[in-house]
Amino acid sequence: MIEVKNLTKSYSHNGKRKYVFKNLNFSIKDGESVCVLGGNGVGKSTLLRILGGIDFPDSGYINKNCSISWPFGVASGFQAGLTASENVKFVSKIFGTHSNKGIEEKIEIVRDFADIGDYFDRPYKTYSSGMKGRLSFGLSLAFKFDVYLLDEVLARGDIGFREKCKQAVKELKQFSSFIIVTHNYEFLKNNNIEKGFILHDQKMIEYDDVYLALKDCNKLLTKNNDSESDFSQENLEE
Repeated sequence: MIEVKNLTKSYSHNGKRKYVFKNLNFSIKDGESVCVLGGNGVGKSTLLRILGGIDFPDSGYINKNCSISWPFGVASGFQAGLTASENVKFVSKIFGTHSNKGIEEKIEIVRDFADIGDYFDRPYKTYSSGMKGRLSFGLSLAFKFDVYLLDEVLARGDIGFREKCKQAVKELKQFSSFIIVTHNYEFLKNNNIEKGFILHDQKMIEYDDVYLALKDCNKLLTKNNDSESDFSQENLEE
């Protein structure tokens, strides 16, 4: 169970306090996979970062009885001067893997998935954004979590890498659940995402029907003239 109570996040802009969301409340049951929908800038990625422990709210709290990953594809936490191999070793020790054998196994999992060749043994600061995304996704796969956070990561990279990510997510779904930010109905349907949330006007609207959530989200975005949205009618076709 994940229970979010009165979660508030804001930032200062030009001397004024701007709220990303305020007193956010919702819950997710054990083993339940959900999607989070909404327009650009409403706080979806911020929410995932807070759930994953790499950002912090102003107030409120999160009760949980499960382990939650960091958001897939997020490059936060990597040390610029270390190689991918050294970064994996560093993260492994943070998450309780200390044996040489265990660390080597995780390094090989990440090396195989990231598939960035000789760059794997070069400093992280020399990587392109695509390489960083590959490394982060691979690192997420090397650790087992009850809940995985995905933030549109399947829309990035070349076709081959996107297919590789989809297959990896399909395998993870056998023993874990997801909180995912995406408007791709085909992906949601194929991975049995049970529930939808729309983050709108600093509040969370809950839907038991993902298809209905997508339709209502589309109406909201159209009403607000959100021209930058990646939501399209074709994603609703069954």
